[in-house]
Parts: sequence; C-alpha cells; structure tokens
Amino acid sequence: MNIKLAKSAGFCFGVKRAVDTVNSEISKANNKKIYTYGPIIHNEEVVNEFKAQGVDVIEEGADLSGVEPGTVIIRSHGVSKEVQKNLIDSGFDVVDATCPFVKKIHKLVDEHSAAGYYVLVVGNPSHPEVEGIVGWINGEDYKVISNDSDLSFLENVKERKICMVSQTTYNHRKFQDLVEIITEKGYDILVLNTICNATEERQVEASEISKEVDAMIVIGGKKSSNTQKLFEICKRECEDTYYIQTKDDLDLSVLQSIDNVGITAGASTPKNIIEEVQQYVRDEL
Repeated sequence: MNIKLAKSAGFCFGVKRAVDTVNSEISKANNKKIYTYGPIIHNEEVVNEFKAQGVDVIEEGADLSGVEPGTVIIRSHGVSKEVQKNLIDSGFDVVDATCPFVKKIHKLVDEHSAAGYYVLVVGNPSHPEVEGIVGWINGEDYKVISNDSDLSFLENVKERKICMVSQTTYNHRKFQDLVEIITEKGYDILVLNTICNATEERQVEASEISKEVDAMIVIGGKKSSNTQKLFEICKRECEDTYYIQTKDDLDLSVLQSIDNVGITAGASTPKNIIEEVQQYVRDEL
C-alpha cells in the first residue's frame, strides 16, 4: 500500500493559536472556571479533551446570567460585536482567540459598511464565522450568499458600491467564479479576497493528490467547513473518497483492492489523529 499524505494536513495557524490559548488558560486557572464561547474549533475530539480538563462550552445564545463567573475564551471562528460586548458586560474575563485572519474581516466589514458600502459576504450563512462577520457590519445593508443562485438581489443595489469578502474557508474556485459573474454584470465592486492562504494551499494540494491515487481519505470534524470543502474537492477528482473523524470511522474493506491511497485533513484536525489513521492503514493493509 502506497500512502501519500498531504503536507498541509492538520492544524492551521489560527486553530493552533486557539488551542494553545485554551491550554495556556488551563495552566494558570487556579480553580477559576474556564469556558469557550461555542466549540473552540470544529473538532469533537479536541473539544472533548478540553471538557475532560474542566473547560465547558457556553452555547451560542445562552442566558449568561446563570453561568458561573470565570474566563471565557472566544472561539477561533470569532463572534459578533454584540456577543463580545455582552460577555464583557456580564463580568467575564474575555480572552479573544479569534483567528487573526477572521479578525481582519471584522475590521474590513466594519470600516467599509461605515463608509457606505453594501457588504456582500460569500459563505455559509449558518456557519459561526459568517455569523460573527455579519455581526460587525454596521446597519442592514448586506447580503450573505453561497452560490450564483443567490445573486438575483443585485438588481436592487445597482447604484451602490459593493464590498465583497469571503468566509476564510470558502472554496477558492467558487469565489473566483462569483467575482467574475458580478464583475461582468458591471457592478461597482471592491473585491477583498479574504480566503485564508492556508485554505487555498490545502485545497490545491488535496485536488492534486486526488488525481494521483485510487482512493482518498479526508479527516476532520463533521461540522468543519474547511474539511467539507476538502471532501467536495477530493470527491470531484477521485470517486472513492471517504470522510472520517478518526480511524474508527474507516471501513478498511473499501480499500482492500487499492494500491495508492491519499490522505488529507482539515485545519482543525490534530496531528495525532492524522498519524493514527496513517499508521492504521499502513498496518492493516
């Protein structure tokens, strides 16, 4: 069995920073209660490990008045301006572990919406990163879109300057397609490509590996947007692509007649899980 592991697989900068932040707060807690606002990253294994160390998750929209005071770590995906203010006003010590690339988008939409731009956010409207971005836009002059079927509303903002940003983990090719469509329609648009470089590199590498192997394994949390995008990209190039969270999810019978396997992983997948999957495939096949 020949195994090709993506060099980019595993924690990105923002995820590593968030996980390191939680570990740092645990080390100096001194019996002080520690929370994360929402799962710190989209990986159940990591969240459960922190829970075992006493770090609880405050669910989005929870009534903060009934929560024991302590330190709240803002997740890597970020939160809205209102949520951040509510946490501070409720007396929590707030530690911001928002990915710096996401914080940059908060600043961009804040400034451009205040300057009169209509803000177009490309991404999944129900994803916490996108919800956080929207929460930094001034006013109601914005729209979240996921694909070209969402563009009919543009007729209503023909005379407006448009500022276009993207969820950091959005599919780069799809983003460029949307930019091209809107530009060809003649709109006054300022395109700010806020897709993380690490995301783009990961997607390109996954696509290239998928073309060279007989089967592809994509490792990551089921709620991880960037892992879902990787799966879509790999599946397009390699029909036998499998999405797993840990080695226990892998059905080895589907790989019995395979000679070449590729492995990649989302930005919130720990190195030890990737190594376990790689070793499992190597040992068993």
